[in-house]
Amino acid sequence: MRGRRKVRTGVVVSDKMQQTVTVSLVRRFAHGFYGKQIVRTKQVAAHNDKGAKQGDTVRIVETRPLSKTKRWRVVEVVERAR
Repeated sequence: MRGRRKVRTGVVVSDKMQQTVTVSLVRRFAHGFYGKQIVRTKQVAAHNDKGAKQGDTVRIVETRPLSKTKRWRVVEVVERAR
């Protein structure tokens, strides 16, 4: 059986490519010693066949490499941009 695929929720920051969107993933965690909240962001390229636009909140899932930089796929649009 295939391993569990990673599922993340993020915001589309760019939809200028043809079938690809850039999704910003925000990670919040407490500093190991000081306990202060730290925010780290990572941008990933995701295959977009659900019609996600810039500003939309989307759920993406890990998949096999689709191109040089694409390893994620848009599963659903959670919330449309206003």
